[in-house]
Amino acid sequence: MLVYALKRTFVAFLILIVVSGLTFSLSHLSTDPALTIGGENASDEDIEAIRILYGFDRPVYEQYFSWLGRALQGDFGESYHYKAPVVEMISGRIGTTMTLGVAAILFALIVSIPLGTVAAMRPNSLIDRFALLIAVLGQALPTFWFALMMIIVFGVWWRWLPISGNTTWAHFVMPTIALGYYATPALMRLTRAGMIEVLASDYIRTARAKGLSPTSILFKHALRNAIIPVVALAAVWFGFMLGGSIVIETIFNLKGIGWLSYDALLRSDLPVVQAIVLIFASFYVVLTLSADLLNAYLDPRISVR
Repeated sequence: MLVYALKRTFVAFLILIVVSGLTFSLSHLSTDPALTIGGENASDEDIEAIRILYGFDRPVYEQYFSWLGRALQGDFGESYHYKAPVVEMISGRIGTTMTLGVAAILFALIVSIPLGTVAAMRPNSLIDRFALLIAVLGQALPTFWFALMMIIVFGVWWRWLPISGNTTWAHFVMPTIALGYYATPALMRLTRAGMIEVLASDYIRTARAKGLSPTSILFKHALRNAIIPVVALAAVWFGFMLGGSIVIETIFNLKGIGWLSYDALLRSDLPVVQAIVLIFASFYVVLTLSADLLNAYLDPRISVR
């Protein structure tokens, strides 16, 4: 188990290094930071002075290692547009994105695992067809359209929920459902497929022959093994939700990290973009690593492969 954990940690570290390098290089190739800072009315002399002042005249690899060294110390520089430390801008908004991401993945798990389990226990039944309907709709409906329909119905027509802002828990209800429902079909189908396979296995038949209660067979033997791939997929989806919440945060005006990244891209604010990409990549890698280690703990056979 220890050797497996060290190997996975080393791979995760390499992935972060590669992502940070690609992000830094591509962002500098896509636009000239000196032009962004100087603005449209800056002269050629001003642009050249900015390059020298900020070190943009140095080779890209030197700029990268300098930026990475500061980033590892928690210093991502200053926003070109807002003239404020990037860390302060992100720290003031990350709570909103984390709240939305955690609530969305919990919503998806609470809906998908019980529904997938019941559907597996009663294949081709009414509940199984209902689960299939939810999966099809979840894949077919665009997230932004589903969010707008909820705003119209629950926010405009019935006035049950607020449609923008992040001051109370009620402001997160519709964004949570809109973001979480997108992950529900994949988690539910994986739960259903895993449960069907496990329930047909020999050790489940042996447990039934021993006279174990259905509840013990379901929760202690079947669900524990069937949920292993669901845990890994849920970690991936959670990272995807954190990084892909731009549309939902924009629609509901939540002003989280997703909204900040959208604003930074429009303004070519490279320090903000680079910091957000690195932070989201770190979240994604850490979550994937945690899922791998948890799966190895639940199923020791994984760690010896």
